[in-house]
Amino acid sequence: MPATTADARADLAALCARGLDWGFGRGRDLPDPAQVRHAAVLVLFGVLDAVPARVAGSGTAPVPHDLDVLLLRRAATLGSHPGQIAFPGGRLEAADDGPVAAALREAVEETGLDAAGLEPLGTLPDVPLPVSNHLVTPVPAWWTRPSQVAAMDHAETVDVFRLPVADLLDPANRASTVHAVAGAEYRSPAFTVDGRLVWGFTAIVLSRMFEELGWAEPWDAGRVVWPDL
Repeated sequence: MPATTADARADLAALCARGLDWGFGRGRDLPDPAQVRHAAVLVLFGVLDAVPARVAGSGTAPVPHDLDVLLLRRAATLGSHPGQIAFPGGRLEAADDGPVAAALREAVEETGLDAAGLEPLGTLPDVPLPVSNHLVTPVPAWWTRPSQVAAMDHAETVDVFRLPVADLLDPANRASTVHAVAGAEYRSPAFTVDGRLVWGFTAIVLSRMFEELGWAEPWDAGRVVWPDL
Protein backbone atom coordinates (compact mmCIF):
# COMPACT_ATOMS: atom_id res chain seq x y z
CA MET A 1 0.00 0.00 0.00
CA PRO A 2 1.34 3.49 -0.78
CA ALA A 3 2.54 5.29 2.35
CA THR A 4 2.74 8.71 0.70
CA THR A 5 1.30 10.45 -2.33
CA ALA A 6 4.72 10.04 -3.99
CA ASP A 7 4.35 6.28 -3.53
CA ALA A 8 0.85 6.46 -5.04
CA ARG A 9 2.22 8.29 -8.06
CA ALA A 10 4.91 5.63 -8.49
CA ASP A 11 2.25 2.90 -8.28
CA LEU A 12 0.19 4.59 -11.00
CA ALA A 13 3.19 5.09 -13.27
CA ALA A 14 4.13 1.42 -12.85
CA LEU A 15 0.57 0.38 -13.70
CA CYS A 16 0.71 2.38 -16.94
CA ALA A 17 4.02 0.74 -17.80
CA ARG A 18 2.81 -2.83 -17.31
CA GLY A 19 -0.84 -2.43 -18.32
CA LEU A 20 -3.72 -4.58 -17.15
CA ASP A 21 -6.46 -6.89 -18.35
CA TRP A 22 -9.89 -5.34 -17.82
CA GLY A 23 -11.37 -8.83 -17.61
CA PHE A 24 -14.42 -8.17 -19.77
CA GLY A 25 -16.39 -11.00 -21.31
CA ARG A 26 -18.34 -11.04 -24.55
CA GLY A 27 -20.98 -8.82 -22.93
CA ARG A 28 -18.83 -5.78 -23.77
CA ASP A 29 -18.30 -6.56 -27.45
CA LEU A 30 -18.83 -3.47 -29.57
CA PRO A 31 -21.98 -3.58 -31.71
CA ASP A 32 -20.26 -2.20 -34.85
CA PRO A 33 -16.44 -2.47 -34.70
CA ALA A 34 -16.10 -1.10 -38.24
CA GLN A 35 -17.68 2.19 -37.13
CA VAL A 36 -16.08 2.42 -33.69
CA ARG A 37 -15.33 5.90 -32.38
CA HIS A 38 -12.23 6.59 -30.29
CA ALA A 39 -12.22 8.65 -27.11
CA ALA A 40 -9.94 9.33 -24.15
CA VAL A 41 -10.52 10.24 -20.50
CA LEU A 42 -8.22 11.89 -17.98
CA VAL A 43 -7.92 9.93 -14.73
CA LEU A 44 -6.29 12.66 -12.66
CA PHE A 45 -4.88 11.84 -9.22
CA GLY A 46 -3.00 13.95 -6.69
CA VAL A 47 -3.58 16.33 -3.81
CA LEU A 48 -6.39 18.32 -5.39
CA ASP A 49 -7.38 20.23 -2.24
CA ALA A 50 -6.55 20.42 1.46
CA VAL A 51 -9.61 18.49 2.69
CA PRO A 52 -8.68 15.00 3.93
CA ALA A 53 -10.68 11.84 3.40
CA ARG A 54 -13.42 11.13 5.93
CA VAL A 55 -11.87 7.76 6.78
CA ALA A 56 -8.43 9.28 7.45
CA GLY A 57 -9.00 9.52 11.18
CA SER A 58 -9.52 5.79 11.53
CA GLY A 59 -5.94 5.05 10.54
CA THR A 60 -7.07 2.18 8.33
CA ALA A 61 -7.14 3.93 4.95
CA PRO A 62 -5.13 1.91 2.38
CA VAL A 63 -3.86 5.09 0.65
CA PRO A 64 -2.73 8.52 1.87
CA HIS A 65 -5.65 10.52 3.23
CA ASP A 66 -4.93 13.48 0.92
CA LEU A 67 -4.96 11.50 -2.35
CA ASP A 68 -7.84 12.56 -4.60
CA VAL A 69 -9.24 11.86 -8.07
CA LEU A 70 -10.92 14.51 -10.24
CA LEU A 71 -14.45 13.82 -11.49
CA LEU A 72 -17.37 15.73 -12.98
CA ARG A 73 -21.10 15.34 -13.36
CA ARG A 74 -22.49 15.37 -16.88
CA ALA A 75 -25.53 17.50 -17.69
CA ALA A 76 -28.87 15.68 -17.44
CA THR A 77 -29.81 16.93 -20.91
CA LEU A 78 -26.99 15.13 -22.75
CA GLY A 79 -27.91 12.36 -25.14
CA SER A 80 -25.40 9.86 -23.76
CA HIS A 81 -24.76 9.03 -20.10
CA PRO A 82 -26.91 11.96 -18.88
CA GLY A 83 -26.38 13.05 -15.29
CA GLN A 84 -23.64 10.50 -14.64
CA ILE A 85 -20.41 11.13 -12.78
CA ALA A 86 -17.52 10.78 -15.19
CA PHE A 87 -13.89 11.52 -15.86
CA PRO A 88 -13.09 14.57 -17.98
CA GLY A 89 -12.72 13.46 -21.58
CA GLY A 90 -14.27 12.98 -24.96
CA ARG A 91 -13.73 11.92 -28.55
CA LEU A 92 -10.41 12.18 -30.33
CA GLU A 93 -10.34 14.90 -32.97
CA ALA A 94 -8.23 15.04 -36.13
CA ALA A 95 -5.95 17.68 -34.61
CA ASP A 96 -5.21 15.57 -31.50
CA ASP A 97 -1.82 13.89 -31.38
CA GLY A 98 -3.17 10.71 -29.78
CA PRO A 99 -5.26 9.95 -26.69
CA VAL A 100 -3.09 11.82 -24.18
CA ALA A 101 -3.49 15.07 -26.12
CA ALA A 102 -7.22 14.46 -26.50
CA ALA A 103 -7.72 13.76 -22.79
CA LEU A 104 -5.82 16.92 -21.82
CA ARG A 105 -7.67 19.07 -24.36
CA GLU A 106 -11.07 17.82 -23.22
CA ALA A 107 -10.17 18.25 -19.54
CA VAL A 108 -9.16 21.86 -20.13
CA GLU A 109 -12.38 22.54 -22.07
CA GLU A 110 -14.58 20.91 -19.43
CA THR A 111 -12.91 21.94 -16.15
CA GLY A 112 -10.64 24.91 -16.95
CA LEU A 113 -7.61 23.24 -15.37
CA ASP A 114 -4.09 24.30 -16.34
CA ALA A 115 -2.64 21.42 -18.36
CA ALA A 116 0.89 22.68 -17.60
CA GLY A 117 0.30 21.60 -14.01
CA LEU A 118 -0.37 17.96 -14.95
CA GLU A 119 2.00 15.07 -15.57
CA PRO A 120 0.52 12.39 -17.87
CA LEU A 121 1.77 9.03 -16.59
CA GLY A 122 0.90 7.00 -19.68
CA THR A 123 -2.16 5.18 -20.95
CA LEU A 124 -4.10 2.05 -20.06
CA PRO A 125 -5.59 -0.41 -22.56
CA ASP A 126 -8.72 0.74 -24.38
CA VAL A 127 -12.06 0.06 -22.71
CA PRO A 128 -15.01 -0.86 -24.96
CA LEU A 129 -18.18 1.14 -24.37
CA PRO A 130 -20.86 -0.80 -26.29
CA VAL A 131 -23.77 1.51 -25.51
CA SER A 132 -22.20 4.25 -27.66
CA ASN A 133 -19.83 2.12 -29.80
CA HIS A 134 -16.69 3.78 -28.42
CA LEU A 135 -13.23 2.57 -27.52
CA VAL A 136 -12.05 4.71 -24.63
CA THR A 137 -8.40 5.13 -23.61
CA PRO A 138 -7.90 5.95 -19.91
CA VAL A 139 -5.02 8.39 -19.39
CA PRO A 140 -3.80 8.37 -15.77
CA ALA A 141 -2.13 11.64 -14.79
CA TRP A 142 -0.68 13.33 -11.74
CA TRP A 143 -1.51 16.81 -10.39
CA THR A 144 1.86 18.60 -10.02
CA ARG A 145 0.77 22.23 -9.69
CA PRO A 146 -2.70 23.17 -8.44
CA SER A 147 -5.06 25.25 -10.57
CA GLN A 148 -8.71 26.18 -10.23
CA VAL A 149 -11.35 23.92 -11.75
CA ALA A 150 -15.03 24.51 -12.45
CA ALA A 151 -17.73 23.48 -14.89
CA MET A 152 -16.95 25.52 -18.00
CA ASP A 153 -20.01 24.73 -20.13
CA HIS A 154 -23.16 23.95 -18.15
CA ALA A 155 -24.78 22.48 -21.25
CA GLU A 156 -22.33 19.60 -20.87
CA THR A 157 -21.01 19.66 -17.29
CA VAL A 158 -22.86 20.80 -14.17
CA ASP A 159 -20.24 20.15 -11.48
CA VAL A 160 -16.52 19.48 -11.17
CA PHE A 161 -15.20 18.04 -7.92
CA ARG A 162 -12.63 15.77 -6.35
CA LEU A 163 -13.27 12.63 -4.32
CA PRO A 164 -10.77 11.26 -1.80
CA VAL A 165 -9.48 7.89 -2.94
CA ALA A 166 -9.51 6.58 0.64
CA ASP A 167 -13.24 7.27 0.82
CA LEU A 168 -13.83 5.49 -2.49
CA LEU A 169 -11.93 2.48 -1.16
CA ASP A 170 -13.80 2.36 2.15
CA PRO A 171 -15.82 -0.91 2.08
CA ALA A 172 -18.79 0.99 3.52
CA ASN A 173 -18.84 3.07 0.33
CA ARG A 174 -18.64 0.14 -2.11
CA ALA A 175 -21.67 -1.45 -3.79
CA SER A 176 -22.92 -2.97 -7.03
CA THR A 177 -25.39 -1.59 -9.54
CA VAL A 178 -27.79 -3.75 -11.50
CA HIS A 179 -29.33 -2.47 -14.73
CA ALA A 180 -30.73 -3.86 -17.93
CA VAL A 181 -29.28 -3.28 -21.39
CA ALA A 182 -30.97 -4.75 -24.48
CA GLY A 183 -32.89 -7.20 -22.34
CA ALA A 184 -29.84 -8.46 -20.44
CA GLU A 185 -29.08 -7.70 -16.79
CA TYR A 186 -25.66 -6.36 -15.88
CA ARG A 187 -24.06 -6.08 -12.46
CA SER A 188 -21.06 -3.80 -12.05
CA PRO A 189 -19.12 -2.08 -9.24
CA ALA A 190 -20.14 1.27 -7.83
CA PHE A 191 -19.08 3.78 -5.18
CA THR A 192 -21.31 5.90 -2.93
CA VAL A 193 -19.51 8.86 -1.35
CA ASP A 194 -21.12 11.96 0.17
CA GLY A 195 -24.43 11.30 -1.56
CA ARG A 196 -22.78 10.84 -4.95
CA LEU A 197 -23.16 7.57 -6.87
CA VAL A 198 -20.24 6.69 -9.13
CA TRP A 199 -21.23 3.82 -11.42
CA GLY A 200 -21.02 2.59 -15.00
CA PHE A 201 -17.84 3.12 -17.02
CA THR A 202 -16.20 5.40 -14.42
CA ALA A 203 -16.69 2.97 -11.55
CA ILE A 204 -15.58 0.00 -13.65
CA VAL A 205 -12.31 1.73 -14.53
CA LEU A 206 -11.62 2.91 -10.98
CA SER A 207 -12.51 -0.44 -9.42
CA ARG A 208 -10.28 -2.44 -11.75
CA MET A 209 -7.42 0.05 -11.35
CA PHE A 210 -7.68 -0.15 -7.55
CA GLU A 211 -7.58 -3.94 -7.71
CA GLU A 212 -4.53 -4.00 -9.97
CA LEU A 213 -2.76 -1.35 -7.87
CA GLY A 214 -3.27 -3.42 -4.73
CA TRP A 215 -5.23 -0.61 -3.10
CA ALA A 216 -8.63 -2.30 -2.93
CA GLU A 217 -10.09 -3.71 0.27
CA PRO A 218 -12.63 -6.57 0.52
CA TRP A 219 -16.19 -5.26 0.06
CA ASP A 220 -19.71 -6.64 -0.15
CA ALA A 221 -20.61 -7.01 -3.82
CA GLY A 222 -24.06 -8.16 -2.72
CA ARG A 223 -24.96 -4.65 -1.57
CA VAL A 224 -26.97 -3.22 -4.47
CA VAL A 225 -27.69 0.43 -5.24
CA TRP A 226 -29.91 1.51 -8.12
CA PRO A 227 -28.83 4.21 -10.56
CA ASP A 228 -31.39 6.85 -11.46
CA LEU A 229 -31.82 6.06 -15.16
